[in-house]
Amino acid sequence: MKTLEFFNSFTYKRKQFSTECFSFIKSENFRYYKTKHSWHLVDPSPWPLIAALGAFFLTSGGVLYMHNYYGGNHLLNIGFFMIIYVMFTWWRDIIREATYEEQHTFAVQRGLRLGMILFIISEIMFFFAFFWAFFHSSLAPTFNIGGIWPPAAINALSASGIPLTNTFFLLTSGATVTWAHHAILVRAKKQSIIGLLFTILLAIIFTALQGLEYITAPFSISDSVFGSCFFMATGFHGFHVFVGTCALIVALFRIVLNHFTATHHFGFESSAWYWHFVDVVWLFLFAVVYWWGGSH
Repeated sequence: MKTLEFFNSFTYKRKQFSTECFSFIKSENFRYYKTKHSWHLVDPSPWPLIAALGAFFLTSGGVLYMHNYYGGNHLLNIGFFMIIYVMFTWWRDIIREATYEEQHTFAVQRGLRLGMILFIISEIMFFFAFFWAFFHSSLAPTFNIGGIWPPAAINALSASGIPLTNTFFLLTSGATVTWAHHAILVRAKKQSIIGLLFTILLAIIFTALQGLEYITAPFSISDSVFGSCFFMATGFHGFHVFVGTCALIVALFRIVLNHFTATHHFGFESSAWYWHFVDVVWLFLFAVVYWWGGSH
């Protein structure tokens, strides 16, 4: 009997102790057990895998197409459209997380800014390779091209024509995108839209004049190392202008849809940084390729 009473008493005290411990754990004394941080832990996403497959199909299809293998063009097109689709859907998810779910805290924005800075640095290294090739060929021209620079058979473009005009348009677009940025900071939506519209218009004019220059150029990409360096450097810069224009158009639509605030507008800020990078690269291209490298 005593054993039974002891067992019942022990069971009651154990339940009471368990209840008290559970209540204590739920109390405010254990607030630090709750995970509270400023970082965005992203949900599982299929887009990295699909993007990797698209890039694989794109590169593999391009190689097969260049070597005239059957089906290479189809694989190339599949990879290209997969990349375009992933770009749309992945950035759509990022915009939703930033704008509607408010996942992009100030700490997350710092990480995004650092990532954009590192991306621009990698782009600087990309263009550095073209400038290296240009200086390597121009400072010590070989006998194959006549021992002079530009090569004897090349009629280089004048820097005072379309290149100088494009320089004016691109520098002006850098000023207008800065105008739009400051308008966002002071919550002047109308001014930011006007500034971006001017920037996009100037970018389109620049691209059109660049295309006109290519059509009327007296040499081609296969005309010695000068033609190769010229069209590779200016052509990739034109592609970056196109990408930057697309980013600014997206930023314009997001401003119209009230996605940005004075303290939360990294989508526009990254586009503006990229556009200033395009401006600086063009200044070096104008000074080196058109003015210095193109003069006899």
